[in-house]
Amino acid sequence: MTGASAAVIADGTTVEELNAAVGAAQSAFEGGRTAEPATRAGWLEAVAAGLEQDAATLVGIAARETHLGVPRLEGELKRTVFQLRLFAAEILQGEHFDATIDHADPGWGMGPRPDLRRWNVPLGVVGVFGASNFPFAFSVMGGDSASALAAGCAVVHKAHDGHRELAARTAQTVTSALEAAGAPSGLFSLVSGRRAAEALVDHPLVKAIGFTGSTAGGRALLDRAAARPEPIPFFGELGGINAVFVTPNAWAARREEILTGYAASFTLGMGQFCTKPGLLFVPAAGSGEVQSTLAGALADFAPAQLLSERLHAGYGDAVRRLCASNGVEVLLEGDFAAAPAPTVLRTTAGAVRRDPGILRQEMFGPASLVVEYVDEAELPGLAGLLEGQLTTTLQAEEHDDVAGLAARLTDISGRVLWNGWPTGVTVSYAQNHGGPYPATTSATTSVGTAAIRRFLRPVAYQSFPADRLPEPLRDSNPWNVPQRVDGVWRRPSDASAGALAGAGDELGGQL
Repeated sequence: MTGASAAVIADGTTVEELNAAVGAAQSAFEGGRTAEPATRAGWLEAVAAGLEQDAATLVGIAARETHLGVPRLEGELKRTVFQLRLFAAEILQGEHFDATIDHADPGWGMGPRPDLRRWNVPLGVVGVFGASNFPFAFSVMGGDSASALAAGCAVVHKAHDGHRELAARTAQTVTSALEAAGAPSGLFSLVSGRRAAEALVDHPLVKAIGFTGSTAGGRALLDRAAARPEPIPFFGELGGINAVFVTPNAWAARREEILTGYAASFTLGMGQFCTKPGLLFVPAAGSGEVQSTLAGALADFAPAQLLSERLHAGYGDAVRRLCASNGVEVLLEGDFAAAPAPTVLRTTAGAVRRDPGILRQEMFGPASLVVEYVDEAELPGLAGLLEGQLTTTLQAEEHDDVAGLAARLTDISGRVLWNGWPTGVTVSYAQNHGGPYPATTSATTSVGTAAIRRFLRPVAYQSFPADRLPEPLRDSNPWNVPQRVDGVWRRPSDASAGALAGAGDELGGQL
C-alpha cells in the first residue's frame, strides 16, 4: 500500500488535500475531454484489466472488512470488470453523443434555418460517494465512477468508511492502470472522511454528485448540493422497500413456490441489497400455513454477520420500531445476534391504511413484512400508499386482469417485474435502476449503459466553420458515430454490436 493510501485510511483527507485533488481532476478533465472514443475506451479497459490482475488481493481485503463471502465478492468483482468493458464498448458505438446535425435550410417551415449541430459533452469533475453493501459494484470503481469516466468526466471518489482499506487498494489499482494507459494524471482520485465529503459537494469545480446510500445521508447531501451558489445535479440512489403483490390466482396456484422464492430473495446477502423485497402482499388465508412454509424454506439458512456494527444496530432498531406499530405482529421470530436469524412480520391491509408509515420502514437486513389483504380490488389502492420504489413485482397468472395495478406500479417504480424476484440487477442496455423519490433523487438509472448519460449535457453549435466543429458533428464524421442528419439517423456499420449481449446475465444475481 502506498503512503498516500495509508494516509487516506488513517487520517482522512484534509480540505486542502481535497481542493488539490479536485484541482488535479479539473486539469485532467480539460486535458482529456477531447480524447477520441478508442482512447477513452482503452482507459476503461486498462482499469478492468488492472482489477482482474489484482483480484486475489482485493477480494481478500474485502472479505476481511465486509464479512461478505469470497464467492459473492469474486462474482461482484467479475461484474464490475464486465461493466467497465461494456461501457468501453458503448463509448466506441458513440450513441451517447446524440450527434444531431441540421443543415442550413432557407425553406424551413418556420423560416430560414441556420446550420445547427448538437451533441452531448461531459459535465466536468464528478464527486462519487461509494456504498457499503457492494464494495466493488457500487464503490470505488462501481457504476457511478465507471459511467462518469465513460462520459468523459474526471472522478473524485469519497471512500466509504465501511471498507476504507479496500477503497485505498482499489484506488491504487485504478490510478496505476490509468497512468500506464496514458490517461491524464488526476483523472481519478480517492478521498475520505466527513470534512472531505462536505468539501467535495461544496467545491465550485465539482459539477455533479453520484451517491448510493441511506435516505438520510443522501437527502442531506442533496440539500447541500442544491444550496450551493451554483446548484449541481445530485444523482442519489437511496434504497427502497421493493413491494411484491401476489394475486389470488397466483396464490392458489403457486403458494409454496412463491413463499420459497420470497424467503430466498429477502435473505440473499443477509438482506443487505437495495432491491430486497421488504413487502409481500398476499391474500388473507391463514397465517399458520404461511408461517410453516416460510419456516421450512428458511430451515437451512446460514446467518452471517452484517456489514458493520452501525448497520447491525440500525437493523435492530428498524425491526423493533416496526414491531411496535399498531397492527404489526411477529410471524417468524428471528434474533439480533451478531449473525442474525431472519425475521418475518405480519400485518393487514386495514392496518396499513390506518398507518401508511408501516409500508415505508426499510429494514436493512434479513427481515421483511407480509401484508394480508381480503379482496384483490384493494391492491391498486394499497400500491397507492407506497412511496417511490426501485422495484415492484407482480406475482400473477396469465389470465389475471392486473392492468390497473400494473399502471399504478409503473407510476411509482423504476423497474416492474412479472413473476420474478427483484434482487438480480443485470448490467445491460435496457436496465433501469432508479425510481421516484425516495428510491432515487433523479429520473435516471445508475445501472446499465444509460447511466453514462447522467454525466453529459447538450451543447449546440450554430453556423460554425466545418473545421472548428467537434469531430462527431462534422459531415465527414471522423469518429464514425451515429448521426441524425436533417431528421434522419445515419448509423455506421459496427462489427462489435451485440458482442457483449447477454454476457452479463450470469452476473445479474449478484445485485
